[in-house]
Amino acid sequence: MKTLLLYIFSLMLIIHKSYCQDPNDSIRLSLEEVVAMAKGKSIASKQAATTKETKYWVWRTFRSNYQPQLALNGMLPAYTKTFNQVIQPDGTIQFQPVHYDNSSLNLSFSQSIAATGGTIYGTTQLQRFDDFDRKNVLYNGLPYGIGYTQPLWQFNSLKWDKRIEPLKFNESKQAYIESMEQISITVTGYFFDLLLAQVNLQVAETNLINTKNIQRIANEKLELGKISKNEILQLQLEQLKSQKAVGMAKRDMQIATLNLRAYIGLSSADRISLALPPATINMNVETEKVLAEAYENRSDAIAFVRRIAEAKRDVAKARGDNGLNATLNANLGYSKSAALAEEVYQNPQNQQLLQLNFVIPILDWGRAKSRTRTAQANQQLIEYTVEQDKQIFIQQIVTQVTLYDMMRDQVVLSAQADSIASEKYQIAKDRYVLGNLSITDLSIAFQEKDQAKRDYISSLRDFWGAYYQLRYLSLYDFEKNEKIVYK
Repeated sequence: MKTLLLYIFSLMLIIHKSYCQDPNDSIRLSLEEVVAMAKGKSIASKQAATTKETKYWVWRTFRSNYQPQLALNGMLPAYTKTFNQVIQPDGTIQFQPVHYDNSSLNLSFSQSIAATGGTIYGTTQLQRFDDFDRKNVLYNGLPYGIGYTQPLWQFNSLKWDKRIEPLKFNESKQAYIESMEQISITVTGYFFDLLLAQVNLQVAETNLINTKNIQRIANEKLELGKISKNEILQLQLEQLKSQKAVGMAKRDMQIATLNLRAYIGLSSADRISLALPPATINMNVETEKVLAEAYENRSDAIAFVRRIAEAKRDVAKARGDNGLNATLNANLGYSKSAALAEEVYQNPQNQQLLQLNFVIPILDWGRAKSRTRTAQANQQLIEYTVEQDKQIFIQQIVTQVTLYDMMRDQVVLSAQADSIASEKYQIAKDRYVLGNLSITDLSIAFQEKDQAKRDYISSLRDFWGAYYQLRYLSLYDFEKNEKIVYK
């Protein structure tokens, strides 16, 4: 284990020396810093924040439906000058000129009652009629009045919204956290794209130097007649391959740098140098704990409840809209008309209204029953779908915990393989210089060394990808043992 740790440390020093030759024109970033920058500056984080704000104002709109409403409406002015048809006693029509203003103001107060779906209201009204042809002014007003409107046997949207909208709001809050954790997953991919490109460039440049040195020694052996011309040609071919690899690695690094810079919102033109992330994390992950946190934190878990509640609401709506629909209206107050505005409020006369409006379907050819049965069938389908989604939800988490444990072990194995391949290549190179190893065996050791180094970076990528995926699936920080929260 000590040898492995020393190797990882030496590999980090090699990468550091290779990509930080000039600290004045480069910026060195760790994986943690890149993730923080992406969460703070990326377009994806701004989109997530905007979506969160939009959902918040939708929630505020919902809350306002249950608050008292005060409104002023009217027509001021309501001027008219035209000809209107007037039916005469003998049934004929004459067009008479009219010239008047009929202005009105209405101040109303209302309060919805979620439990019953009814509305209680109060109102005060004032109307002024000016007859310009006859030089006459008349006021009509309702100094004050109160009333109540109650739908009977109808769908109560207020009651169902009160059950469903809080679930939607909580779902949106957790979805925002998931969006931020998804950013971590995405930027981790960009981070390791660039890290692998940088390692490939470092490997390619080192290989080119080694190939040139070996070829120089081989040329000396050729002059002494110790090797054949074929080996020289093979080394020349290896050198050309190394030169080509350097060019391709530079191209890949530029592309990966641009992708990472664009995603994290880094405007600086400085060269980016990435630090090798650690190969271990001090945390314990248990499947039961991850499942418990996922059911408590994930938006999907809230959506399971919300989707079933919406299906039940649709059944209630189908039943409420297809049967006996009635509305009870009742109000009482005082009203009066007068020549002067102030007289409207002196000794007004009381007024009362009691009204029941109803619709009874007698023959609808089974339409009401069909709508209800459709809603019920849809509810059953949603319940089955939610149950299936729950199973997938659980399976994803169990699989991810297993994958995380596997990737943690793979990092250790890949580091060991990289160390062995590097040592094997060094031995092969020394043996070739001494003349007791073929160029073919040297080429094989050369390829194995490069592949082992790339495999180690890939295993690191898989390990950290599994780590951030685990955070995403549970919305829980297992390092700090606390829920993930964003302000």
